[in-house]
Amino acid sequence: MAPIFFRYLTLSGYFGLFALMMLWPTVLAAAPQLPVALVLIVTVAPLLLLVRGLLAFNPKSYAWAGFISLLYFAHGAVEIYANAGARWLAGSEILFSLLLFFGSALTLRSRGKAR
Repeated sequence: MAPIFFRYLTLSGYFGLFALMMLWPTVLAAAPQLPVALVLIVTVAPLLLLVRGLLAFNPKSYAWAGFISLLYFAHGAVEIYANAGARWLAGSEILFSLLLFFGSALTLRSRGKAR
């Protein structure tokens, strides 16, 4: 497959995860016991650190995206088990984090083979 496909796979996982993390605590299933601003800072800040490097096709950013996506995968796995009301949100988080992980890994792999 073409390396551009893997890059688009990474970006679709990234932007899907970003949108989900923005919408989950604000619109879709707000938690009344936690401040929304705190939840957004904790969940969205790691993703904001990656945006410039992913769009610029920086290999280090793609490597970090793979590492950071594992945190979102773990959070989704815990939520799908513990929170029955938000299982579809947790499933979406798992899906987007896996897209981000495998897309970034395959992008780096195909880029390394091209050299």
